[in-house]
Amino acid sequence: QVQLVESGGGSVQSGGSLTLSCAVSGDDDGYCLGWFRQESEEREVVAEIDSDGNPKYSDSVKGRFTISHTFPQDNAKVNLTLQMNNLKPEDTARYYCAVDPICNGNYNYVDHWGQGTQVTVSS
Repeated sequence: QVQLVESGGGSVQSGGSLTLSCAVSGDDDGYCLGWFRQESEEREVVAEIDSDGNPKYSDSVKGRFTISHTFPQDNAKVNLTLQMNNLKPEDTARYYCAVDPICNGNYNYVDHWGQGTQVTVSS
């Protein structure tokens, strides 16, 4: 059973930075981990990273956000991080970490989600 526990998020002014973290545990392997966000109806991919550490970013965050993963020695199998710099008001959304077995950034194929964390950027 895969579990994702998020931390981080909060409120920041435009141009500021925030870091999101997600502890992923479970038995799955060979998947992509990613961050999605949702402000209105549709959940969109922000960034993904595959098991080899290759990242992909949406055009809206490229150059500002960095996704990474580490493998600690404790019970958490993977720590997933999203470093968000130069935040803009349009980045305001609820952010979710996710396991994407297809690695195509389509939320319809995500089979495990974190609980979500709110990011609010004021102008």
